[in-house]
Amino acid sequence: MRDAFGGVANLVIIVVFLTLVSGYLAFNVNYTKAFRVKNKIISLYEQYEGEQCYHNDTSECNIKIRDYMNALGYDAPYLNLEGYNCYYGYCAKKFETEKVDDSVTGDTKKKAYYNIVTQINIDIPIINKILPGLKIFQIAGDTKPIVIGIG
Repeated sequence: MRDAFGGVANLVIIVVFLTLVSGYLAFNVNYTKAFRVKNKIISLYEQYEGEQCYHNDTSECNIKIRDYMNALGYDAPYLNLEGYNCYYGYCAKKFETEKVDDSVTGDTKKKAYYNIVTQINIDIPIINKILPGLKIFQIAGDTKPIVIGIG
């Protein structure tokens, strides 16, 4: 009788261990996808100087972002942050800096940078019900300052 109980206990330990390892690996894969998507969005915002991507969901920039997300298999449709412009799978917020005088040309340049947020998509109903707004599953990054106007 004691040997039968020991076998069941060992089996439970093995199943729990395999579940934890599988969950860890799934989390890492989804984290990598969200991180890569965030980096691609930042580079496209810098390439298109931000405004085209930020204000227009059907722009060439956002089409490239969506194509990259689909190619990578990234999907986070429920990301919605207060104060951010949210598109399918990511959110962006514009922060304007003070005007800076260029000592060489004498022009006044206004710069802005964009904060980009992506989400690690963990679609486990129990965790989503218990912790719906957990911020630990979001990845944020900023673009370099972009010149938005000369005046």
